[in-house]
Amino acid sequence: MSTVQASQKKAANIAGFSLLIMAVLGPFAYLFVFQRLIVYDNAATTAANIVASDGLFRMAIASLLAVVILDVIVAVSLHIVFKRGYPILSLLAASFRIVYTAMFGVAIYQLYNALRILTDAEYIMGWEPAERYVQAMLNIHSFSNGWNTALIIFGVHLLLLGYMMIISKDLPKYLGILLMIAGIGYVIDSLGLILFATYSFELSVYTFIGELLLIVWLFIRGRKGFSS
Repeated sequence: MSTVQASQKKAANIAGFSLLIMAVLGPFAYLFVFQRLIVYDNAATTAANIVASDGLFRMAIASLLAVVILDVIVAVSLHIVFKRGYPILSLLAASFRIVYTAMFGVAIYQLYNALRILTDAEYIMGWEPAERYVQAMLNIHSFSNGWNTALIIFGVHLLLLGYMMIISKDLPKYLGILLMIAGIGYVIDSLGLILFATYSFELSVYTFIGELLLIVWLFIRGRKGFSS
């Protein structure tokens, strides 16, 4: 096996493991913690929930920060996997994912600000409770808005990955199509929220299957290797 193929195998395994860990950490933070604690139309209830579950909220933030680090690892690893056949496209795809990751990291900072406003003594002593609740909720909304905007960039990343798989002679075209569908789902959802105040349909909930199959494919290629 050539050095390039060995690097691809290693990168595929790293990307697969990183994505698998992310598939646990992300839902833990968003589904298990945030959806339980955050009531978007009630700032006081949200504040009370976060203060009562301070440690859990901190774990969720830490989980998302770990996702940010893993996202960078995935971006670099996928570039190594695809760069032999498509050096420019793979670099562009990695660049879009890193830009998305940077935007996501900035969004997560808003959650930390919300936590500080609700728990730090300097805010508790200096602000009225209602002011703190409203400001914390504004930061939480800023996180959601920032993440939703960043998902447009992530969707483009998936479109590029899918396109490389579709035009390749030895990569599974069905997976490329599913990744492009997943990317389109993110782009439509994010643009829908930006363009229409009443947009509520979450298309990406139904189009993410390509991302899951990508993990499986990476593990298979990480074990079997890549053709010369």
